[in-house]
Amino acid sequence: MKKYFEFDKLGTNYRKETLGGLTTFLSMAYILAVNPGMLSAAGMDYNAVFVATALAAAVGSLFMGLIARYPIALAPGMGLNAFFAFSVVLGMGMAWETALTGVLFSGLVFILLSLTGLRETIINAIPAQLKYAVGAGIGLFITFVGFQGSGIIVGDEATLVKLGDVTSGNALLAVFGVVITAIFMAKKINGGIFYGMVITAIAGMIFGLVKVPEKFISGIPDVSPTFGAAFDAFKSMEVFTTTVINADFLIVVLTFLFVDFFDTAGTLMAVAGQAGLVKDNKLPRAGRALLADALATVTGAIFGTSTTTSYVESTAGVAAGARTGFASVVTGILFLLALFISPLLAVVTSAVTAPALIIVGALMVSSLRLIEWDKIEIAIPAFLVILCMPLGYSIATGIAIGFLFYPITMIVAGRSKEVHPIMYGMFLIFLGYFIFL
Repeated sequence: MKKYFEFDKLGTNYRKETLGGLTTFLSMAYILAVNPGMLSAAGMDYNAVFVATALAAAVGSLFMGLIARYPIALAPGMGLNAFFAFSVVLGMGMAWETALTGVLFSGLVFILLSLTGLRETIINAIPAQLKYAVGAGIGLFITFVGFQGSGIIVGDEATLVKLGDVTSGNALLAVFGVVITAIFMAKKINGGIFYGMVITAIAGMIFGLVKVPEKFISGIPDVSPTFGAAFDAFKSMEVFTTTVINADFLIVVLTFLFVDFFDTAGTLMAVAGQAGLVKDNKLPRAGRALLADALATVTGAIFGTSTTTSYVESTAGVAAGARTGFASVVTGILFLLALFISPLLAVVTSAVTAPALIIVGALMVSSLRLIEWDKIEIAIPAFLVILCMPLGYSIATGIAIGFLFYPITMIVAGRSKEVHPIMYGMFLIFLGYFIFL
């Protein structure tokens, strides 16, 4: 086991990997409550989606850990589930079963792209400067998510966002967690982020901000209402032609493809970069990581949930010491156990996870120092990548906008030959995406 995951080479051990996997799980466990709530708004069975979410996350994380050996966990993606429920089902009037078929199709296409090596080639063609920008942008994005989830930052009609009521219980709990976690990190205590989350949860229960679980074990709900619904479109040729062969379905599949591809690419670059796994601006075993992500999407669609993707919260596990796929295996197993201990997960509120996201965000923006800010052709697209992720509330959007500007500024600066041909192709794809989708 130690040899397969290269513990000695990467300077890690079972304790660090287990703690890292546990930290990642706690940082993203909210999806077990949020995803069923989101998809149930589209008419799907809440309990069935809960099981589908846990199974998709478990299988996806195990795929990533065992096949690609990266400390990156997977689960149904935020943003993609909102698009699924509110844009596709409620907005376009598409049946949720057909929307699941769209997720299935996008996953199958991803598998083909991964097997051909095209996805890996694209990621390796992205210049190092933009990869640093992606890492920093994701850091700001997850920090913003942490502030928002705890109520420290709230929405405002006039200014879009503003400082929330920092005297409220959740905000104070999150601030307390940030202070405690920062102390652990400053003292260089291994697993400081995980310990910070535990202490924050305990403090929340003491002061009545986090509900104390009445029980720890529960039965597994029935997944049959959603399991296999993605195949309903294949019941007959008539059903297939009316539900699948149309422009709306194509738009849905392309959108799932676009967002998942670049969400995953950004997360892979950011997490691997933070863990020190990027070599010569290339991601070792990137093809395997992308294949694991694609397989997870297909698996999730079969169980009955929206697109499964790599989670940026994995950076919390890396910060806690995770360096190998063993951490992802731990996270996957914990998602399976979550099927039985769902009442206990109630203590992992947004206020409890916020400190981890905020501290990890601070660690990730350290890549800003590696960007050549004195070269305007680099600075402008990098700045747009970094800024548009939190403002657009999407990793994919930030990547798309910054990558649109990169070929332009490089050409104007007389450095067109330094731009990889794939970057020009991506420019056209991003341009078409914004115009038509």
